[in-house]
Amino acid sequence: MQPFTIAIDGPAAAGKGTISKAVATHFDLAHLDTGLLYRAVGARMLTGEDPIAAAHALVAEDLGTPALRTAETAQAASKVAVIPEVRAALLDFQRAFARRSGGAVLDGRDIGTVICPQAEVKLFVTASAEVRAQRRFEELRDRGYDTEFATVLAEVKARDDRDMNRSDAPLRPAEDAVVVDTSDLTIAQAVAQTVDVIEAARQRRPR
Repeated sequence: MQPFTIAIDGPAAAGKGTISKAVATHFDLAHLDTGLLYRAVGARMLTGEDPIAAAHALVAEDLGTPALRTAETAQAASKVAVIPEVRAALLDFQRAFARRSGGAVLDGRDIGTVICPQAEVKLFVTASAEVRAQRRFEELRDRGYDTEFATVLAEVKARDDRDMNRSDAPLRPAEDAVVVDTSDLTIAQAVAQTVDVIEAARQRRPR
């Protein structure tokens, strides 16, 4: 089967992970949350390891630990993601995954702009900072973390600033990406909208 790459980018807590998993299931495609790669590097950095060395030494087992979902690891991931040598170390793995036989869905922050600029479908999933902070706040509260909405909002905005203003592969929509704003959408509505975009692209593809 010919590769069919779906690149889904967007800021933290916009819903791109949930949408990506649903899309991968709907179209029976492999899925890679590229943010986990940076979270895994960030987690190793928090233990004192050099982030560049950690990126080169990353193994599949590093991607399945619960520690990757903590707020501390998320902030560490954002910090290591601005290091060009870390991004370069993880580039080949992501590109090889994207072009696997049958196709794949990748979500992250630079998939459509840097990792897979030739992807057949590019989407940019976003939402207001306040909506995203509320989602993250509720997620953390449900997990038993004691935090305040104002703190979470400040962290979301700080991460946005780092991601959008880093010199290497800043967060931004690809020029030909379809923007999906989930601020006022349910999960089902956001997934349906995304599936429609992908279906249209598949129909346009030469047989």
